[in-house]
Amino acid sequence: MNLHNLKPAAGSVHKEGKRVGRGEGSGKGGTAARGNKGAGSRSGTSTKRGFEGGQMPLYRRLPKIGFKSLNRVEYVGINLDRLQIIATEKGLKSIDFDVLVANGIVSKNHLVKILGRGDISVSVEVKAHAFSASAQKAIEAVGGSIVKI
Repeated sequence: MNLHNLKPAAGSVHKEGKRVGRGEGSGKGGTAARGNKGAGSRSGTSTKRGFEGGQMPLYRRLPKIGFKSLNRVEYVGINLDRLQIIATEKGLKSIDFDVLVANGIVSKNHLVKILGRGDISVSVEVKAHAFSASAQKAIEAVGGSIVKI
């Protein structure tokens, strides 16, 4: 064992920052490394999120685009070809919201709109929140019926 091999035990030395505000001889006395004047030198100061030192912040420099209506109603669209598959596989004469939830197509919190893509050849009663005009026409053309819930 030599002097150059000696090390303190693990965890016994904590290198913390220099103690500020403890006299001029410490090198961080006087203003305690906070500068001379202004809000940053006083206690209890904070700046709001996005503050850029007085420069116009990014969120105010960027243009405001778009519009989001508070009254918008979002539907989950289900097409006729999907209804055809469900009706033939399960042998159903009536497709309602509970059937769609049970088959994992929609969740119980969604609103359903039947859309007109594809074709349907089975006469079924379809219960949904909304229907497109083409879907309504196609369902009724094969002898089915629609019910808005």
